[in-house]
Amino acid sequence: MRLSTRVVALCVGLLVSHHGATAELPQRWVSAGGALTEWVIALGGASKLVGVDTTSQYPDSLKMLPRIGYQRQLSAEGILSLRPQILIGTEEMGPPPVLSQIRSAGVQIELFSAKPDLMTLQNNLKHLGSLLGAEDWATQLFKSYQQMLDHERGRVTQAQLTQKTPGVLLLLGHAGGKPLIAGKDTAADWLLQQAGGHNLATHTGYKPFSVESLVSLDPEVLVFADRALTGDAARAALFKENPILSSTRAAKDGRVMELDPTLLVGGLGPRLPPALKKLSDAFYPDSAGQ
Repeated sequence: MRLSTRVVALCVGLLVSHHGATAELPQRWVSAGGALTEWVIALGGASKLVGVDTTSQYPDSLKMLPRIGYQRQLSAEGILSLRPQILIGTEEMGPPPVLSQIRSAGVQIELFSAKPDLMTLQNNLKHLGSLLGAEDWATQLFKSYQQMLDHERGRVTQAQLTQKTPGVLLLLGHAGGKPLIAGKDTAADWLLQQAGGHNLATHTGYKPFSVESLVSLDPEVLVFADRALTGDAARAALFKENPILSSTRAAKDGRVMELDPTLLVGGLGPRLPPALKKLSDAFYPDSAGQ
């Protein structure tokens, strides 16, 4: 009987300890960065979100939450009014004085890397999982993500045996205005490469190019992402504002495609593998659907 009493006492102690650890996890979250917000939701943390930034557009349920502004131009007052326990974002989040003010108010701030590579994503998911109490699920999500990428890499490798790797440019614009060209060390460059395209841009980050220099590169495929317009309106605005694009091989061959700009914010997000497949199908049309 004495042994049973001790066992019961031990079990109760463990339960109390577990409950206390769970209670210590932050329950009111504000997230700045589209990809990070989507990972919070994928890890079961949707009910903990009390505010998001303007780059957090997916899923549609986020539209019901208060907005805290753009991730680089946050306001301490707006965020603190939501009474968050934790603010998460990438190293792009700021400005620094605002973050210092928020931290001084007792809000936990966790910064994640937006570097577009799998090791960074694995570390980010591990960190998010620990903050949400979902470590095992974070491990499974990364494993599934990696499997999807491996499968797509196999498709691309097979396609490249019989089809030429296309030269590609990705244009990021606003209502068709003079676009920024996605260069190296960006999520856009990672996406283009994973899909089997050759990014013709050689600079780092996103930089404006003259349309003349853009045309001189003569891409075989143009991918555009517009932060203000979508669909036919975005395509029409791009060519209206930059008519010289019509002389590119991509335009002449009808190989101009749209990409959701929210996929490019906050590092590698959960929706990138399906987007990758869409791109690779466009880059290697003879293998589409296989």
